[in-house]
Amino acid sequence: MGILNMLLPVLAPVLACVGVGYGWARVGAPVDPRQVRAIITNVGTPCLVFGTLVRLEVPIVALLLVCLVVVLALVCFTAIALPALRLAGLPASPYLTPLVFGNLGNMGLPLCFYAFGEVGLELAIAAFAIQSTLFFTLGVWFLSGRTSPRAALTTPAPWAIGAAVLFLATGAAPPQWLTNTVELIGGLTIPLMLITLGITLARLAIVSVRRTLALSFLRLAMGVAVGLFLVTVLAIEGEARGVVIILCAMPSAVFNYLMALYYDRKPEEVASLVVAATFLALVTLPFVVGFAMSEAGLTHVDIP
Repeated sequence: MGILNMLLPVLAPVLACVGVGYGWARVGAPVDPRQVRAIITNVGTPCLVFGTLVRLEVPIVALLLVCLVVVLALVCFTAIALPALRLAGLPASPYLTPLVFGNLGNMGLPLCFYAFGEVGLELAIAAFAIQSTLFFTLGVWFLSGRTSPRAALTTPAPWAIGAAVLFLATGAAPPQWLTNTVELIGGLTIPLMLITLGITLARLAIVSVRRTLALSFLRLAMGVAVGLFLVTVLAIEGEARGVVIILCAMPSAVFNYLMALYYDRKPEEVASLVVAATFLALVTLPFVVGFAMSEAGLTHVDIP
């Protein structure tokens, strides 16, 4: 009961929002997740990033360390996934990117927020922004066969980070009207992320079941192992330790499917992997989150 009481405040909001989106899609209610996702990416996420970072509670050094860990994790994922795909006789494109780039946005942000509060959200946002930048440069380059600096420059989250850092560096406080606005819009972002994830899961199908399940298990096992390895080697403690473990264990990001669809890189295979990996993650969330909170030294949850 102690473990259940610790995990329920973390998992219940996440699963409830995903369930709302899944049920909404299953009953055939009209919604276009692509439009909602565009609002989340271009409006909601920048507001959430800016509004969170300007009231920063963790040291800049901790944010930079988490950003470094994200880069190292992506390198480790690539080093593991490439040989595994070769052994399985599968091409690197399109299977590599969904194995490397996890769902730090839709799932990672809310889990870190409910597990570790504002500190967890700040650390997760820094990690999410770094991965998003790398995905829209290196990931898109890999799928399209050409570099895409424009994609990185037009991704709003890094610009929001730059604006927040400017305020922090000068010691100036944002005007109250700006703070209130970004907090209001940013507050919608996490629920919308989860609801959109549920809608997406309801509309995508699983194909090549055996291969998809094998790759989904690879993604989960690889994520937990790499996360634990990095926090141990780098001696990361406290909330940052738990955040890294959770983020590394996240399933394939939905954007992998959208980019595979855009560049016609077997989108049905990528969609299958995203769906299977996400459902597997939902089943294993109690174990992953409980382990991460234990590693962070938490015995209870302070509901934000």
